[in-house]
Amino acid sequence: MINTNYQNILSKIETFPSIPGSAVKSLALLDGPQACGSEIEEILQFDPGLTANVLKLANSSHFGTPRKIGSVKQAVAAVGSKKLIQLVLATCINALMDKPVPGYDLPPGEFWRHSVAVSVAAEILVQELNLPQADVVFTTALLHDVGKLALGEFVKDEYSQIMEETSAGTSFEVAEHKVLGTDHAEVGARILEKWSLPPEVVRAVHDHHAPDDAESSGTLTDIVHVANVLCLMVGIGVGREGLHYAPSASATKRLNLKADHLEIVASRTLQRVNELSDVFEAN
Repeated sequence: MINTNYQNILSKIETFPSIPGSAVKSLALLDGPQACGSEIEEILQFDPGLTANVLKLANSSHFGTPRKIGSVKQAVAAVGSKKLIQLVLATCINALMDKPVPGYDLPPGEFWRHSVAVSVAAEILVQELNLPQADVVFTTALLHDVGKLALGEFVKDEYSQIMEETSAGTSFEVAEHKVLGTDHAEVGARILEKWSLPPEVVRAVHDHHAPDDAESSGTLTDIVHVANVLCLMVGIGVGREGLHYAPSASATKRLNLKADHLEIVASRTLQRVNELSDVFEAN
């Protein structure tokens, strides 16, 4: 059964949709030196709907800009070019991820809400811990669970067997791997590799549930791991995986995380994700 499942899953990965063209261009700008407004305008110029949605986000209470933003040039001045590119990327990915995910018991919108929440929590963690700003933090956190989109139908088909494994105290992702021969983190890493994302992003997505088992632990993996667990702990995107999560003690030690850090990040994440969710849902 595992071999059959695994071969079918590999086929599913091969036919998984490519990342939208505008998102590819956004990632290239994020990975390069400081982008200018004209480069961002070039991405948006042939997609008025995308432009409108990005400006709507830039005008949201999440950024608290003092005046209304009516152009890409004004948005760059108000929120910064890198942050604006992140909004372009998030808006491009929204259509792919804003859907129900069978097998994981995530209703329409909840998978997307969790993805946004983890990206927000990851960035707040970076700020609270005074870590060097890394543009890939947002991208990695936003896409950390993309494997669920490819694996959902297989989880649904083998749900009873996966639940049988978890009833013995096995974590959901370990049970998933045992029954299917892979798990959503591994599948997500394969998808991002197919999309030609940077190796550190692929590794962090692959290891975000088990940073202590990674071949080489890194700050990016630890940040995404903690941000993901924190969002699950406050009930954002729980689904089938349940509430039985706590961040790795080793990861929190490596990051020098204290209890008050987690409380601050959880509180600020809930506030910000509600603001952003309202804007995305209105699109």
